[in-house]
Parts: sequence; C-alpha cells; structure tokens
Amino acid sequence: MHKVTNLTNEVLCFEDLWVHYGDITALEEVNLSIYQSDFLGIIGPNGGGKTTLLKVLLGLIEPSQGNVTFLGDNPKKNRKLMGYVPQHSHFDRQFPVSAWDVVLTGRLGRVGLFKKFSEHDKEIASDALKEVEMFDLRDKQIGELSGGQIQRVLIARALVTEPKILLFDEPTANIDKQSEINLYKLLKKLNESIPIVMISHDIGVISSYVNKIACLNKRLYYHNSKEITREMLEATYHCPVDLIAHGVPHRVLKYH
Repeated sequence: MHKVTNLTNEVLCFEDLWVHYGDITALEEVNLSIYQSDFLGIIGPNGGGKTTLLKVLLGLIEPSQGNVTFLGDNPKKNRKLMGYVPQHSHFDRQFPVSAWDVVLTGRLGRVGLFKKFSEHDKEIASDALKEVEMFDLRDKQIGELSGGQIQRVLIARALVTEPKILLFDEPTANIDKQSEINLYKLLKKLNESIPIVMISHDIGVISSYVNKIACLNKRLYYHNSKEITREMLEATYHCPVDLIAHGVPHRVLKYH
C-alpha cells in the first residue's frame, strides 16, 4: 500500500446525526469529521450506540435526522470502498475453508458471484496476506488458526477490496494479550496509508495506538485528539471512572 501524501482530506462526515428506533433514541446530535490520517478509537458502554453508528456509516441504517457522507456521497453508493472487519468471534471456525479462500472472498464485490478469480485478484490477495504476515499460513483451514491469526486474515480480506477506510468492530475481542499488542501495531502500520475507525471497550491500551479518541453514549464526546479527559468519561459513563494504564501513555483518572 502506498502512503498518502495529503492527510487532511475529509473522508467521512456526520452532521447533526440522530437515529431513533421507534420511541428510543439511539444516537443524538452526532457531529464528526474523519480525515485521511486519522486512527480513531470510539469507546463507550454497551447500548451506547457504537454499533448503530457503525451501521449508519456502512449505509445499513438511515439516520432519522442529519446527514452522513463518505467521500462526499451517500455511504450506500460508496460502500464497496469501505473495508469492514467484524469480530472474529462472529466467524464460523468450523467452516471448511482455508485462509486463502477467506481472503479471496473479499474480491467478490469486484468480480461478481460465480465468476473465476483472475490472476490480478490472486496477486492482490497474496499482497494482502503478506502485509498482515499470514502468507505462509494461507493454506491452513480457518478453524486451525488462533484468534489473532483469524483477525489478521479478516483484515487481509478487507484489504483486498482496496478500501478507502478500514472499520473495526472490537478487533481485539477474544484474543490473547500478545496477539492484541501485535494487532494494534499492525493497525498502526496500516494507518500510514488509510484512515481507521475502531470500536473498542479497551480504554487503557487503545490510547497508546490511536491518534484520536471519541466517547459515545448516544451523544459523541470528541475533542479531535487522543486525550481521554475525566469530563469525557464521566459524561459517557455517567459516573466517576478510575483508569490505570500501564505503558506509555500512562493515565490515572478519578476513582470509580
């Protein structure tokens, strides 16, 4: 992947975004711009609207009010340019398919169903597997891989779509600590050429790798930086929070 020189281009924009499920408000007054250089981590409690925000971004839910644009257009029109990586726990480990086959499925949106993959498709798949350091395990059945390895395969599957943004839903769920650290380092490297939006519950570790953090609980609390302030956390979780993070940066916040 080639590094992008213009890092200030707006890729994604939410303007006064509201989402209702009947009488229930899932998101309210969300305003957010994401730029080419951004690695944004979105944290918040369960039921706070993180999944809803992701679905709006993917064009799967229409906002009740406000606008969302991706590359200047409706997300539905540009959905093929989004690389989405789900939680690997939602992936069927028993399905008899190799890592190579999983990655190639990411090209289906380009070639269409029931058509053969070209040499170009296979070359892109090979490059993606090499980029996530999984090329040597390409012939392994997906169920034989560790959680961290599966997540890398899913990232490769997203990369072969040649996306303009990468979207992650709890990428470190159900993987061990060392795999988690290695995965964050990989994402940091990928961010040199593509913006990343990541939903996570991992308040402590996430701040060491992303360059911006937003807190979401129906409302979005965001200061265009990676600093997690006491006010942001208390507004999001509606209670005092004590956060101790080992490593750099190290933050100690108010007692919960």
